[in-house]
Amino acid sequence: MARHFLTGEELTSDELLDLVDRAIQLKADRALSRALEGRSVALVFERPSTRTRVSFEVGVRELGGHPVVLREGETQLSRGESLRDFALVLSRFVAAIGVRTGPHATLVELAEHSEVPVVNMLTEDHHPCQALADLMTLRERFGELSGLRVTYVGDGNNVAHSLMVLGAKAGLEVVVATPPELGPDRQIAEIATASAANGGGVKLTNDPEAAATDAHALYTDVWVSMGEDDAAGSRRAALALHCLPAHPGEEISGDVLYGDRSAVWDQAENRLHAQKALLELLVGPPRLRRAA
Repeated sequence: MARHFLTGEELTSDELLDLVDRAIQLKADRALSRALEGRSVALVFERPSTRTRVSFEVGVRELGGHPVVLREGETQLSRGESLRDFALVLSRFVAAIGVRTGPHATLVELAEHSEVPVVNMLTEDHHPCQALADLMTLRERFGELSGLRVTYVGDGNNVAHSLMVLGAKAGLEVVVATPPELGPDRQIAEIATASAANGGGVKLTNDPEAAATDAHALYTDVWVSMGEDDAAGSRRAALALHCLPAHPGEEISGDVLYGDRSAVWDQAENRLHAQKALLELLVGPPRLRRAA
């Protein structure tokens, strides 16, 4: 069983599919599991957050645990404490650590020294919890994941990376269409291809129309991610063509975002249920509620 969840590569294909199915069970009965009864989880936020902050905090509480939210500037990391010391100390207090930060290397170093599971709540290179929610949403809509074609159009960013890694492992054909200068990391694409299972795979292209042909689902993200405001003008020009937050009128139209075929709001809600299933997997077996 995986000890940490940093990119999604840690899970086998069977573990991933079982986790998605478990998330659907937890959605059907939000009080089903008490896997974190009497335990605390540290949630470390070095980047702003809405969905991640709320879904993790609510999820920990619904599992019977106590979320300890630590914002940027509230810990001794801001005064030069090493990641090693930070990880060793937190490990004595909590059952797991979630981290939302910038450089992926920060997360990796913290996980190397942590004695409890570490969960990637977002880094500049990966957003695997979002991909879990994406897989859960597709499973709800289509029944099976294997054989689905999902097309991502936009910036080859952390969301695209995690969709490739976890999607291919779950059996999706993940097609990523970007401008040439904004393509995803080739090494991550190679890792995703190498770990593909159940007929899954990854294709990279610069042709969004071809990528969208025969797709079961179309996916995009904001054109300008957090911390990239200086590049906003050039990126908007390049991507003349969602996870959330959305900018209606730019990367997605309001009619699509709020239309009948939008799965965006289910996708956002499913962050909660997928992350509960993940914490249950990493921290320990579920403690089912007692019958009345």
